[in-house]
Amino acid sequence: MTAPAALSAGPDRILEHRHAGQSAEAGLWWREVPTLPGEKLGVIGSFSASGPAAAAAVLDQAARELAGQGCTLAVGPMDGNTWRRYRLVTEPGTDPAFFLEPTNPPEWPQWWQAAGYATLATYTSTVADDLRRQDPRVAAVAERLRAGGLAIRPLSLAVFRDELTRIYDVSIESFQENYLYTPLPAEAFLGQYLPLQSRVVPELVLLAEKESRPMGYVFAVPDFAQAARGETVDTFIVKTLAVRPGRACAGLGAWLLAEVHQAARALGFRRAIHALMHESNRSRALSAHYARTIRRYALFSKSLR
Repeated sequence: MTAPAALSAGPDRILEHRHAGQSAEAGLWWREVPTLPGEKLGVIGSFSASGPAAAAAVLDQAARELAGQGCTLAVGPMDGNTWRRYRLVTEPGTDPAFFLEPTNPPEWPQWWQAAGYATLATYTSTVADDLRRQDPRVAAVAERLRAGGLAIRPLSLAVFRDELTRIYDVSIESFQENYLYTPLPAEAFLGQYLPLQSRVVPELVLLAEKESRPMGYVFAVPDFAQAARGETVDTFIVKTLAVRPGRACAGLGAWLLAEVHQAARALGFRRAIHALMHESNRSRALSAHYARTIRRYALFSKSLR
């Protein structure tokens, strides 16, 4: 497999608009961006705005600038690629924001739409209120996978960097077909996850292996936003679920999800949030066996042709 090229840290250009007491800004990326068949993407991220007029001005300028760079479709908000912050909350619901969840003022999606940007992709977060609930198919799946040599174990914090490298190996293979996927170098991946070490509960990060080769994982963390609000932390967040493609791993995602629910319940957690899933992802279908939707998000686009 060809090693991924390094991704630049910042935007190719920064736009700012200030007028009549309103301000807005955005970063533009066009050199190192995700790919989409039939399009040359330009990406708008690092977006903020204090009013609709300023938002319209900066988003209109962004479209013109990206078109001038030969881009055919403007996409945002996204800080360059999907490994970084992207999407807007479009239906906030009533549940408070959870740990690591992106947030935004409720009017921002309307400001993007008013500037001519339409929904390109949608995402959801769901919550499983009862960790005792089981997917009835998992027992048979687990038996088959164990017979095929697969085993699940918790992450070892003593060799955290090595464990992240094993997780990375699964991720770059598992995510290749994800929408707007961009390859990420190993060091950049480690740079994103190493700062979470003090937040990791090993029993909530499970690795599936076959003859010591990592085949899948689930990465979950407690909802530390509850602690920040002065609440008891009784919820954990399933941040990432990934398995290698192929028949040998069929059903592994369902088994990993069931196992992390069981492990969390044994630790005293009461609820699970399945976070930020693309509507077409397999994880969304797995979540449907346990959970109800609490939040919706969208990524927007505008044709530049």
